[in-house]
Amino acid sequence: MKRQLFLTIASIIAFCVGLFAIVFPNILLESKGVEPFNGSIVWTRETGLLLLCIGIITFLIRKHETSATLKVFLFGNILIQVGLFAIELLAYFNNVITKLSGIIPNLTIHILLAIGFFYFWNTINKKNN
Repeated sequence: MKRQLFLTIASIIAFCVGLFAIVFPNILLESKGVEPFNGSIVWTRETGLLLLCIGIITFLIRKHETSATLKVFLFGNILIQVGLFAIELLAYFNNVITKLSGIIPNLTIHILLAIGFFYFWNTINKKNN
């Protein structure tokens, strides 16, 4: 898979999940087994906005040539995916997220995206050495 296609797919995922979290926070929370309180709804929408923006940024950068900036962007996305994976997994083990079905799809996406971002980041690293 070429980097441009990968970043296009990653941008669509982030944009769609972010938009869903903004528009339907209750459904998203309930799908994870989390009681939708006012505070959790606000945080879900805020997280959704951040994901939506990351999706837009990813879409806009997808055609950029290899550069130090692109390398940093890819590395930042590795951190995002690994961090979100860890947060959701810990939330499940601490019974904050109570439905395994509410995290398995996310954990899978985080792993696949982390692998993809790492692959393209590593490709840039190898070219610079």
